[in-house]
Amino acid sequence: MTESATFKALVLTQQDGKTVAELKRLTEADLPAGEVLVAVDYSSLNYKDGLAVTGKGKIVRQFPMVPGIDLAGTVLESAAPTYQPGDRVVLTGWSVGERYWGGYAQRARVRADWLTPLPEKLDSRRAMAIGTAGFTAMLCVMALEQAGVKPDAAKPVLVTGASGGVGGVAVALLAHLGYRVTAVTGRPENEAYLRELGATEFVTREAMSQPCRPLEGQLWSGAVDTVGGRVLARAVAEADYGGAVAACGLAGGADLPTTVMPFILRGVKLLGVDSVMCPSEPRRSAWARLARDLPASVLERMVEVAPLAEVPRLAEAILAGQIRGRVVIDPNA
Repeated sequence: MTESATFKALVLTQQDGKTVAELKRLTEADLPAGEVLVAVDYSSLNYKDGLAVTGKGKIVRQFPMVPGIDLAGTVLESAAPTYQPGDRVVLTGWSVGERYWGGYAQRARVRADWLTPLPEKLDSRRAMAIGTAGFTAMLCVMALEQAGVKPDAAKPVLVTGASGGVGGVAVALLAHLGYRVTAVTGRPENEAYLRELGATEFVTREAMSQPCRPLEGQLWSGAVDTVGGRVLARAVAEADYGGAVAACGLAGGADLPTTVMPFILRGVKLLGVDSVMCPSEPRRSAWARLARDLPASVLERMVEVAPLAEVPRLAEAILAGQIRGRVVIDPNA
């Protein structure tokens, strides 16, 4: 078999109960069944990818597995009438990279209804600079808008985990839309970077992680929380009357040590945001908004590009909180 008839992929296997990630060469015959064959231009690195590649989370249950929950590229073959060869597409979620082979390869075969047409203003690289993290951030912003949190509110919007991918894009989006943004970060050295994204005030992760009373001072018109646990409990306790908190992550824990008091005494709204199984219509709306409302120049400030070979190292780094912003993975490098 010639190298030109094969393609690169990062493949996870289990050896002695441990997850092992190896670069391999595969053929299109190795790919699982699906209606659309995509030439992958780029993928990206997300927290869930870190859990999958390192085996530190029960993300992958069937092996072998090509991880990578995101991909963007060009349709090569399609058995579905909705897509034709040459169409530019993006895929995030749908358990790709978890239950189904994902984007850490030069080729992917997927179901047509998992794909979203790439908006004209986005290329594959920029789409993966956004990726699941940015898509999730956009869904959070849209949830706050729908809940009535307005840019001219007297109090700022809080963004937790602001140095990460979801938080960073949320800061940039909210600032561009005219909101005043307070960023929570455990890394003071990132404050200059977060100011470039649009944050104007800062709260330490340590302060947000302290136990709180069911009701604290009303500080935030809204919040985007990527952390969960005590941080989410404090964001809810400090939300303004009628405010809203969009919750999308659990990096700090899956528990929620609070009471019903913020909800029944202040009318605070807790908005759950899921980006994995998000239906097609809001998915397309979110990508259209990202193409329109996320300035490319701001997005570039939070992006680095790495080849497939670097994914195992970067997976460890993202779990250790050592990744700032977004990492785009180039399977063709």
